[in-house]
Amino acid sequence: ALAEVMTEGDAKGRVFTFPIPTYNITRDFDWESPVSQKIFELSAKYGVPYFSNFINSDMKPEDVRSMCCRLRIDNRELRKRGGGFFGANPLTGSIGVVTINLPRIGYLQKDEDGFFERLGELMDLAKDSLEIKRKVLERFTERGLYPYSKHYLRSVKERFGKYWKNHFSTIGLIGMNEALLNLFGYGIACKEGLKFAVKVLNFMREKLLEFQEETGNLYNLEATPAEGTSYRLARIDKKKYPDIIVANEKYLSKGAEPFYTNSSQLPVYYTGDLFEAIEHQDQLQPLYTGGTVFHIYLGEKLYSWKAAAELVKRVAYASRLPYFTLTPTFSICPTHGYLNGEQNTCPVCGAKCEVYSRVVGYLRPVDQWNDGKQAEFRLRRTFDKSVVLATAQIK
Repeated sequence: ALAEVMTEGDAKGRVFTFPIPTYNITRDFDWESPVSQKIFELSAKYGVPYFSNFINSDMKPEDVRSMCCRLRIDNRELRKRGGGFFGANPLTGSIGVVTINLPRIGYLQKDEDGFFERLGELMDLAKDSLEIKRKVLERFTERGLYPYSKHYLRSVKERFGKYWKNHFSTIGLIGMNEALLNLFGYGIACKEGLKFAVKVLNFMREKLLEFQEETGNLYNLEATPAEGTSYRLARIDKKKYPDIIVANEKYLSKGAEPFYTNSSQLPVYYTGDLFEAIEHQDQLQPLYTGGTVFHIYLGEKLYSWKAAAELVKRVAYASRLPYFTLTPTFSICPTHGYLNGEQNTCPVCGAKCEVYSRVVGYLRPVDQWNDGKQAEFRLRRTFDKSVVLATAQIK
């Protein structure tokens, strides 16, 4: 019923942007059931759902809680403490995220050793910030500023003496590709760049384990969504360091606003080959312990629910990507409703249309995005051709 209602949209054909359901893809997933058909009809048209991949994972669905557009909590860390979740799984989350600006490190450091030294220093600073925030949250909760959280987390308090003990402190990153360009002169797409990116993520994971042992609190690594951070940090850095390389460097002279590539993603303009992109990201995205997502950008809706199902199935079985979406571009006319693809004016009445796509995690009209993310959208390459080839036998 939920998928049916969401596929219809509202009275004007606009997408329901919330809730954003996550569906677990396991080996016993029924790809042909009536419920699955409705889910994939929704995905083909609007691209709302997220898919959590357990086909090639060492985790089970009960090991993970998906909290937002990409935050995913690994429950196994909590079980190590004993006592499970006291019968209530949602008693976890993240107290906050600190994002590390990798391009600035790459620009200011002269070599790999300097890069890792500075990254370690900034992670220590992030840890201190999150530890202070944790203490403040605990104090505010004790004083009644979060009455609902205080009630729901009371069993955690009874067991550990603190309300937020089961919540993670999250550290994320932005601009791995631009960090490489500034430090070495090559990006993340090449073999050397990918190897260094893997090294950085493993370094950060090990550092977070040290933080856990030092503080007794849970830490995880997230591919920060960076809806605003991608633009804000690039703009600040470009003003302070005019020579720093940003994601769309060659377009700045034409008036484009700067932005950084999200986390350790490929540049949005790098390839239109879906499976090339997946093969690359398959070596990076499973390293995140606090969440990441791979968006399959499409220029228009898929032609059938079966095509959407086949695409999701192929991605799930062919990769270790933990979390992914289908993201078709579509437009909404105020009179004629849903229109396929990017159409700035309605072909029927000529009215101005809203063009929708996913800004990191959420479906929003593109003209409401910040200037940096709009610049990113204009450079995005979609995966339509490779998707057509992958689903060519589906009717």
